[in-house]
Amino acid sequence: MPRGTPQTLRPFRWRAERMYPDTEIVSRTADGIERYDYSEYGDRVARLANALDTAGIGDEARVGTFCWNHHRHFETYFGVPDSGRQLHTINPLLPDEHIQYIVENATDELLFVDPSLAEKLAGAYDADAFGSVEQFVVMADSVPEIDLDPVTDYESFIAEQEPEYDWPALPEDREAGMCYTSGTTGRPKGVEYSQRMLWSHTMATVTPQGLGIEDTDVVMPVVPMFHVNAWGMPFSTTAAGAKHVYPGPSPDPADIAHLIEEEGVTITAGVPTVWLGLLEYLEENDVDLSSLEEIVIGGSAAPEAVIRQFDELGVDVLHAWGMTEMSPIGSVARLKPGMDEWDAADRHAKRGKQGLMVPGLEFKIIDEDGKEVEWDGEEFGELWVRGPWVTTEYFERPEANEEDFEDGWLKTGDVVSVDADGYIQIVDRAKDVIKSGGEWISSVELENALMAHDDVAEATVVGVPHERWQERPVAFVVPGGDVDQDVLSDELLEMIAEDYPKWWVPDDVEYIDEVPKTATGKFSKKDLREEYADASLVEGEAPAEAAPEDE
Repeated sequence: MPRGTPQTLRPFRWRAERMYPDTEIVSRTADGIERYDYSEYGDRVARLANALDTAGIGDEARVGTFCWNHHRHFETYFGVPDSGRQLHTINPLLPDEHIQYIVENATDELLFVDPSLAEKLAGAYDADAFGSVEQFVVMADSVPEIDLDPVTDYESFIAEQEPEYDWPALPEDREAGMCYTSGTTGRPKGVEYSQRMLWSHTMATVTPQGLGIEDTDVVMPVVPMFHVNAWGMPFSTTAAGAKHVYPGPSPDPADIAHLIEEEGVTITAGVPTVWLGLLEYLEENDVDLSSLEEIVIGGSAAPEAVIRQFDELGVDVLHAWGMTEMSPIGSVARLKPGMDEWDAADRHAKRGKQGLMVPGLEFKIIDEDGKEVEWDGEEFGELWVRGPWVTTEYFERPEANEEDFEDGWLKTGDVVSVDADGYIQIVDRAKDVIKSGGEWISSVELENALMAHDDVAEATVVGVPHERWQERPVAFVVPGGDVDQDVLSDELLEMIAEDYPKWWVPDDVEYIDEVPKTATGKFSKKDLREEYADASLVEGEAPAEAAPEDE
């Protein structure tokens, strides 16, 4: 029989409210900077839980968020799961049909939405797909003109509620969170996080071998809160009793720089494109970064040049890797004792890898023959991971479960090597998903859309290296006859732009005689990738640029 109390999120919130009541939570909003402390935060979280009860939202219901990084969104991070419900963060940058599928599949009963995203959500609204949704709540103190019903504003939603709540004693296997991940084929896959999974992930990431967050830190997650819970930072920051800083909707480099300077940020996190933009801003502007100690980079590989440039500014870059299926952090590239004495080139090379698995996880590398490979930095295979915050199944996707899990191991799809020191380095991806600016683009979806055109016989899409966004999609098309290629290119790109976010639109259309194929008849993209390996694309949209501005 289990001993001790269940491992849940509740003690993290309780500790912050009681032991750090005066520590600030700062949020950039459309109306300016909002700030309050953990004491007031606790009152508002209790009001939110009471409001969900009053609205008739089920005890174990899923509550969706369609929001950027701000204090109201952070209130759902504890108000929803601590009351026994499941927080479902939705990526607003997805195509409408994906949003429809996700809401329908998750059967969300209530959706929180930012004012700047209300039009996007209304555009995706479908009565059948949204049939489970009983209430829309706009994250503001008023409701914009929006074609959603019933709808209210957040401040009215919680205003009349009591600042105290009878928090239930929850079992640790109660589902607390949910995110969807999409790969190269099929529909997005739901990943559920139990209370125990989020508790375990939080405890691991606050260790020195994880993110090492302390109560003296000021933490600003630039990585979106809809992106696997901002890599768990809202939870780990609260557990540590540290100060939160939320950059709000679509922050530009100036916003990020000013928040670091004015709020004394010590730790921040985001995808490489964010920090490339900040470095460019610093070249033209005088900014005091003296408080900043560490930047966590994930989502895509951290360019070694970025690591070097921040080193020169006295800021450590902490390279991290993870997956939605892993809650998400798996490895962190911290140097082992004694490595600080290495020369700069060797240190940078080690820190440029995906790093060491954080405490609590196990991994192995499996080659094509199903055998484990040596840790010699040369042999490679697929990375398999297991641990207390790694899921063992997808939500209602048995066919994907058979493909991606085996005997409790998650088969990540990443092809890696491991050196003798245990540092993991991703050398390729087993699947053909394209990652641009830290966001996924499905090559297969784009291929299917392109081949729907009457003048296209075959089409494939590959990720091409990009100096700013890491990868951008390029379409390779076999025309179905004698066509004007310039006209066809314009038609194809316009067709994609009508149905997908603008950052999904390929940067270029190349015409070829035949798409290379494997022995089994599948498209082989390896040759096309190698042909474009030295390409220097500089144009193209990216998720952050495509995001609407707050109103």
